[in-house]
Amino acid sequence: MTLWQNFDKNEISLIILNVLAYLVFFLLRKKFPPQIRNVALMWGLAVGILFDFTIGGGLIDFYKVNDSNRYEGTDVLYYILYAPFGYFFFYFYETLKIDKKTFLFYVLAWSFVGLALQWLFTVLDIITLQKGYRLAYSFPVFLLTQTVTGIYFEMIRRRSRQPAGGRLATS
Repeated sequence: MTLWQNFDKNEISLIILNVLAYLVFFLLRKKFPPQIRNVALMWGLAVGILFDFTIGGGLIDFYKVNDSNRYEGTDVLYYILYAPFGYFFFYFYETLKIDKKTFLFYVLAWSFVGLALQWLFTVLDIITLQKGYRLAYSFPVFLLTQTVTGIYFEMIRRRSRQPAGGRLATS
């Protein structure tokens, strides 16, 4: 594994995107206890890596990450970008008080966010679609992952409610 094939637009873009995403993460009001924050970060990272290693640069190989179909050290910059977005999903789910009536709209909105980010990644040459894969094919994947994430967060919310206020405990 090489550190990078070429240090150019995609690596620089990933550094900038990571700085921005983690800056927002650290600036947001702490809405959850540390264990839920950590779960949100790990969930985002795990779901992103799972799908990238299956449909992306892994088993099916529909797109390459960065400059090569082989793993590069700078691919880590791409994968760690998933973590804050897992947290953002949880954060805004709680902030917007998503319930059964608004769940579908929230999942759809986040699916479009995922699609928009994937489009941006193709423009910045962070990912390169291959083998006839089209951006639109990712939409059902985003629908699935956002739905599962919402259901998972609902389970966490139910188990974490305080008896008095009904909202999640904050740290």
